[in-house]
Amino acid sequence: MNNMISLATNCGGIKSPNPFWLASAPPTNSAYQVCKAFEAGWGGAVWKTIGEPVMNVCNRYGAVDYNAQKILGLNNIELISDRPIEVNLREIAETKKLWPDRAVIASLMVESKRETWHDMVKRTIDTGCDGIELNYGCPHGMSERGMGSAVGQVPEYCQMITEWVMEASTIPVLVKLTPNVADVRFPGRAAKRAGANGISLINTINTIMGVDLDTFELKPSVGGKGGHGGYAGPAVKPIALNMVSQIATDPEINLPISGIGGISTWRDALEFILLGSTSVQVCTAVMHYGFRIIDDMMEGMVNWMEEKGFTSLDQVRGKSLKRIDDFGNLNLLFKAVARIDESKCIQCNLCYIACEDTAHQCIDLMPTTVRVNGSMEVKNQPKVRESDCVGCRLCYIVCPVDLCISMVRRDDGKESKTWNQLVKELPQPMTWEDLRAFQKKHGIEIH
Repeated sequence: MNNMISLATNCGGIKSPNPFWLASAPPTNSAYQVCKAFEAGWGGAVWKTIGEPVMNVCNRYGAVDYNAQKILGLNNIELISDRPIEVNLREIAETKKLWPDRAVIASLMVESKRETWHDMVKRTIDTGCDGIELNYGCPHGMSERGMGSAVGQVPEYCQMITEWVMEASTIPVLVKLTPNVADVRFPGRAAKRAGANGISLINTINTIMGVDLDTFELKPSVGGKGGHGGYAGPAVKPIALNMVSQIATDPEINLPISGIGGISTWRDALEFILLGSTSVQVCTAVMHYGFRIIDDMMEGMVNWMEEKGFTSLDQVRGKSLKRIDDFGNLNLLFKAVARIDESKCIQCNLCYIACEDTAHQCIDLMPTTVRVNGSMEVKNQPKVRESDCVGCRLCYIVCPVDLCISMVRRDDGKESKTWNQLVKELPQPMTWEDLRAFQKKHGIEIH
């Protein structure tokens, strides 16, 4: 590993040798697991949430598989740690003594009483752990008891309980937010007002995984019954990236972020960091492949930084945030069309079908002689009518061959016009004739 490159992070006062933390979940349920993860190279771990006594059920995981890919999404109805509080606190203390350079964070969830939170926080601090994460996100089991997402969905509750914690805490506190809200910025602002040191998000998304068409039972089934659970895994990454960026760009919040949601590779992790995260937390990928995935994550991130000329993650963090804008500020005169590389095309015709049935009917099938296994055959070769292509990018997405279809820019880049600018120029209310005249003026094909 390049010694000139540092992956060290400081997330709200919680320091770790690299940004890769294990999220509060089954992989962090014991000292054995956390120590094993640290041996593998993980920079930190958020202990599986401790608090009220619970008893978990069997058949508590469900998954979505797609196109032979296992666990595209993982759903769970597992509750917080079912081990006694004193056992968890003792193991947290033991782990921190063994690994003083790693971030050990305790995740807490107790009943909404000030004195209960004060007591729990003080007992947690006595372990010597580096920080506390407040679990305001679980959408199942605990929320029905007035905890978890029941707190995170109400900014006033979020602020009140965080204030209780900050009264007693002498170590950094992260507030973990639920995605099961209309606007994640409101609980984020509440955490800021309460004095939190940072924010972690997202927690799992409220879902029902499916129904067995033979038995009519929900998946997973617990003795014939089931219910909603928390959804995680690669499928939730786009939702998580959006919410992380919302927190990162809100001027009222301005707190360090620990990003969570569908992170499986170093590329995923860097996307979160580019959108404002300081550390990243991983769960489902570890449950799928084990702790050793940290090797690829570390190596991939260092190699990328070396290639790009970065020596620290501080130079990377948030670099993509300025690219985010409202639709009204996007350039209406930007023009791109699809182009097919016939040397790579396998004539599967998926692009043709997608364009013909669901897009803009601008791909034709042209009989073309090609060599197949030494003999010449006539096949239908898809070709884009670029004069009719509106640049929607659907063909690019459905094509199974990398780099076979590319989106080629056609405008000269000299002019820019946004919707917000357009509505100021044209009469209001705008008519179709007004819009067509604008398109003709700027040489935009009318379809």
